[in-house]
Amino acid sequence: MKLHKTFLLSFLLIAFYSCNNTAQVNKDQQSIINAEPIEVALENGKAKAYFASGCFWCVEAVFESVKGVEESISGYAGGHTKKPTYEASNTGRTGHAEAVEIIYDPEIVPFSTLIDVYFASQDPTQVNGQGPDRGSQYRSIIFYQNEAQKEIILTKKEALAKKLGKTIAAEVYPFQKFWIAEDYHQNFERLHPDHGYIQNVSIPRLRKFQAKMPEVLKSKH
Repeated sequence: MKLHKTFLLSFLLIAFYSCNNTAQVNKDQQSIINAEPIEVALENGKAKAYFASGCFWCVEAVFESVKGVEESISGYAGGHTKKPTYEASNTGRTGHAEAVEIIYDPEIVPFSTLIDVYFASQDPTQVNGQGPDRGSQYRSIIFYQNEAQKEIILTKKEALAKKLGKTIAAEVYPFQKFWIAEDYHQNFERLHPDHGYIQNVSIPRLRKFQAKMPEVLKSKH
């Protein structure tokens, strides 16, 4: 009986602290969602935009195929912890999602077109993931830097929901911070074209998008 009571007490203590930890995480995450957006200044006429939509290997390749996009960088965003790593974000406890930083020329490709690219390159109704990648670290998020961007996002999201007759999974967050991912994640699709995941997931996803929006693609030389 004494052993049983000891076990029960231990279980209750673990449950208590686990619940408290979850509550704290939720509180920290809520502060990110409710924060004022941070606007990134133009640099040499180039702007930056931030998106999360499943595996960043896939998303990076999609945006780099779009004319006006100078570079796409893999990283993490949307969470409440500092200096997230690939391993930490995969636990789902950091709040971060795999994301990309898009460096683009707004004179060639406006922010509104980037939103169209974003929705056309994924299953917009899939919650917490894209394709075979499942978990909060793969959820879809669009980050806005000002009210004008937020209005564009919400308008396009509402229109897509009406068109499909379904709920659109993408969350809309104020941009706070982008953490660049480890070096080995950068340009992964281009550098590892024979990788199994690239062959079976990334390339088919890229080609499906390109077939939907050929008018925005870079010219092939």
